[in-house]
Formats: sequence, C-alpha cells, structure tokens
Amino acid sequence: MKTEKNILIAFILNISFSIFELIGGFFTNSIAIFSDAIHDLGDALSIGISFVLEKKSKKKPDEKYTYGYARYSILGALITTMVLTIGSIFVILGGINRIIVPEKINYNGMIIFAIFGVIVNFLAAYFTKEGESINQKAVNLHMLEDVMGWIIVLIGSILMKYTDISIIDSIMSIGVAIYILINAFKNFKEILDLFLEKLPKNISIEEVKKHLNNIKDVIGVHHIHIWSIDGNTNYATLHIVTESKNICELKGKIKDELKNLGISHTTIEIEGKDDKCNEEECNVNSIHIKHLHHH
Repeated sequence: MKTEKNILIAFILNISFSIFELIGGFFTNSIAIFSDAIHDLGDALSIGISFVLEKKSKKKPDEKYTYGYARYSILGALITTMVLTIGSIFVILGGINRIIVPEKINYNGMIIFAIFGVIVNFLAAYFTKEGESINQKAVNLHMLEDVMGWIIVLIGSILMKYTDISIIDSIMSIGVAIYILINAFKNFKEILDLFLEKLPKNISIEEVKKHLNNIKDVIGVHHIHIWSIDGNTNYATLHIVTESKNICELKGKIKDELKNLGISHTTIEIEGKDDKCNEEECNVNSIHIKHLHHH
C-alpha cells in the first residue's frame, strides 16, 4: 500500500508541475525547461500507468495467473523506462537544433522556474525513496534525475544571466538527457533479465548445490532452475537424490536451507539413487552425487 501511495503522490506532483513547466518553457523560451516539460509529462503518464500496474501486481494468484500478478509491476517499470528513453532522444535532438539555431532566452524566468523545479522534484523523490519493487525504483530514479536536472538548469541559468552565453541552455539539456539514457539502459537490462528468467544476481547455483549437498541424506542435486517473477521473490525447482525414508522432514530441511539463501518458493522432486532422470540432459549443471553417509 505504501508503494502505491508514494507512486500516486509522485504522479500528482509530476502532472501538476509538467503543466507549470510547459507555461514556463513558453515564457522563458528555454529549450532546457521546455524539453524537461515534455519529459515530465511522459514521466507523469508512465507513473500513472505504474500506479495502476503496481496496484494490480498485489492481486493474489488465481486460475488464470497461477503465479500471481507480480510481473505487472515490472511491466510498469518497462513502460516508464521506454517513455524516458524516447523523451531523452527528443531532448537531445531539440538541444542540437538549438545549438545550430540559437534563440534569446529569459534568464530571470529560468532561475525562478528552476528553483520551483528543484523543490517540487525533491518532494517527489522523497516520497518515492522507500519501497522494494523495481517499478518504484524506476519511478524514484526519474524523480532523482529530475532533481539533478533542475539543479543543473538553475546553475546554468545563473551562468547565462551573467555571461549571456545562451548555448549553455542546449548543452545542459543534452547532458541531462544522456545521463537519463544511461540509467534507463541499466534499468531496462534489469527488467529484461527478469523477463528472460535469468538467474537472480544475488544467487549462485554452485552455492545452492554446496549447501544442499551438506544436508544429511542428500546424495545429489540436479536439474536446478532458479528465477524471479518481480525482482524481489526468488523461485526454484530442483531434483534431489536420496535414499531417506523420511521425505517430509528432508524436504523441510531443504526448503529452510533455500530460504536462508534467498529462495522462498521451491518445488522439489525426489528421486532414488538408481532412478533414471529423463530431464537431466536439459540441465547445464551436471549431477553432483556425493558419497553416501556411513553410519
């Protein structure tokens, strides 16, 4: 609930300020402010979508979505990142065009708008700083970038006021846009890893094997698959080779060990030492059979 509320506050602040910025860009004739207004409108739109999808992501599993709706949150992060990327490209093109054809800028107006920009975006960044979802992190990243962008606009507008070098306006807008593009790319890679079900970055297959092979009555571990739905909860399926008669107790120990390793949702298939595993060939991690315990 807190994540949703914070995203909603960021949305209200962003949409209100975007309209304010559009007016400011028109009156000051600043490409940096006008470009940021377009960027913020895109942000506001994507934050609104993020709010809806974050809310949906909290729904419990049902017959259609057996894993639940957690990935809707990641979809929100993907849309937000794409909007940022497209917006940044337009800002760069606008900045280059203004370098080629310079225009007169109202520096005093820029300073006033930049002060408001820093305050409003700082508040939005503050309200979205807490939360674990990648969606909220994507929103918070936007807010922090906007704070930084407005600080640069403020410094630049003061410099232009005293030097009358209007090209600074275009250079600032291009610089901020490039910075946003770099961070959007990092965010996109994290989202892509989740959709491609890459091994979560805080998990090691070798570590998992080592810990499980140390459990009494575990002869071997293979066919391990570990992934995450939303970047927060890790899932695993694996085959355990054992001769133990107390399967329930052994499964409990394995699940406890995996929870300690950050894997909270586990599906375990139990096999005997002489069983033939038909799926073994599709596992890149070859079977590790350890010596039987001697009592």
